[in-house]
Amino acid sequence: MKISRMALSAALACVCFTGTTFAQQSHRGATSYQKTAYSYGYDEEKSPSDAAPAPAPAPAAAPTAACDNGSSCDTACDEMGDCCGSWDIGLDCCLGEPYKLVDGDICGFNVGGWTQLGYHTYNTPFNFNQHKHKVNLQQQWLYAEKVADGSCGLGWGARLDYVYGVDAQDTQAFGTQQSGWDNPWDNGVYGHALPQAYVEAAYGDWSVKAGHFFTTIGYEVVAATGNFFYSRSYTMYNSEPFTHTGVLSTYAVSEDTKIYNGYVMGWDSGFDDNGDAWLTGITTNVTENTSFTYGLVLGRFGARTANEAGEMHSIIVTTKLSEKLTHVFWTDYLDSDNATNRAVERQTYDLNNALLYSFNDCLAWGNRFEWYNVERGLGKQTPGHSDVYVYTTGLNIRPHSNLLFRPEVRWDWDRDGIIGLDLGTSQTTFGMDAIFTF
Repeated sequence: MKISRMALSAALACVCFTGTTFAQQSHRGATSYQKTAYSYGYDEEKSPSDAAPAPAPAPAAAPTAACDNGSSCDTACDEMGDCCGSWDIGLDCCLGEPYKLVDGDICGFNVGGWTQLGYHTYNTPFNFNQHKHKVNLQQQWLYAEKVADGSCGLGWGARLDYVYGVDAQDTQAFGTQQSGWDNPWDNGVYGHALPQAYVEAAYGDWSVKAGHFFTTIGYEVVAATGNFFYSRSYTMYNSEPFTHTGVLSTYAVSEDTKIYNGYVMGWDSGFDDNGDAWLTGITTNVTENTSFTYGLVLGRFGARTANEAGEMHSIIVTTKLSEKLTHVFWTDYLDSDNATNRAVERQTYDLNNALLYSFNDCLAWGNRFEWYNVERGLGKQTPGHSDVYVYTTGLNIRPHSNLLFRPEVRWDWDRDGIIGLDLGTSQTTFGMDAIFTF
């Protein structure tokens, strides 16, 4: 499934020349993907600006210097009169504009992606990062997107995502039958996936998407570019959906508040019936420095392999404590039942906190603490409280606009041994990845 730039461009050109009466203007905003604290080169997942409003800690303003070429730099100018960066943590660095494969010049479509390579010393069961002591191609991601713009009447948009790598099997439509959608596209520990394929229409303050898309639930996401850390929480992997297939509407009540409502066919499903669920939520800026997001999935989560039904709630509160420091709190509650198969029942509760400090555009430091409580799930046959604790600390190092390194150290404590860590009830894991965006 190798897609060349020429072939993809030609395909998009064909779509344009077939003709449409909808507005062609596009902008990054109304339904652009931005949910998480950091977004590197590509605003990925969980749609419409879509969940928590941009909580990334903003660098403090720094004195500017006028260079010989007339540009204004955050730090200083080099001998040639051009901007130069600085690794002094007290100053902003000067990264410049990132390289983009196609930036809206094919009938309003953006085409791009990233390559992510990762390494870690121990596996994290029931989570991503399952192939220790190897440099893995985590994600080779390609996307084509036209954002629906309804500011000047009826506008249309569309999106297609393709991913290959060891992470691909985790974002396939594994909730459906074995031959459904992209579920059988495996290649050993590697795989292929089409996590998004949808069309979208927008008019004024309304937008509606139909097809296969990422969930609006939760804080962390599948795409590497949407998270601060290389590893992910147990909460995200075990208590939240990744994708849905169905219809989702977004209504902008004001500049600060959006409401989502939609019908979806269960969790992680392709284009075959796997349940009936209501996906809804709200995101709002409570104050100038605080945003609040609530999400809910209610109904049947899966019907193809097990008739699991229940409710899942998610709350995210993001607070900008200073120009450089941001705190993120998120919590989920999941309760599902199955009268005929108790093995697929789940009841979990969790508390997550992240503290993110941005020294400048080139360097940031993050800390994440998770308490994950399991009453039912993760293969437990007998209900009862089990607790898992995780602390992660790591850096985001950006030497170039298109290149990011994320070293981290992660400590897992599994009090009751339900996770099955490599080293028993506790372990310390070093991990690091590199992401090149284009």
